[in-house]
Amino acid sequence: YLNEFKQAGADILTVHIEACTHLHRTICAIKDLGMKAGVALNPHTNVSLLQDIIADIDLVCVMSVNPGFGGQKFIENTYKKVATLKNLILQNNSNALIEIDGGVNQNNAGKLIEAGANVLVAGNFVFSSANPIQTIADLKHT
Repeated sequence: YLNEFKQAGADILTVHIEACTHLHRTICAIKDLGMKAGVALNPHTNVSLLQDIIADIDLVCVMSVNPGFGGQKFIENTYKKVATLKNLILQNNSNALIEIDGGVNQNNAGKLIEAGANVLVAGNFVFSSANPIQTIADLKHT
């Protein structure tokens, strides 16, 4: 389905490492189509699995809740995982961004950025707030 995503206008495509039998082949195919390539990790998937591919990817999405539905509680081990991932990126001279998805809010956004995150996904927190625009602005200044 990679070409369909490209034709639909995708600039970056992220695949879950747990669902991808041939990760390197998939990353190369995404890049061959002119898109940036990302890899998502479930909460309890070890960062070390990215060792051989970190230089080839543009983004790592760290799931900070178990995938499936919004509104779940943030998994505290995420901070350590982000710091470990940041070290892996630096050690391999990679430019990969670190994205956090799940349970992001005003209480953990700053600490996630301090740990090394570049991108925060705060869907439920933003869209369940009384003023989503203000909530986004507040997160940007965390």
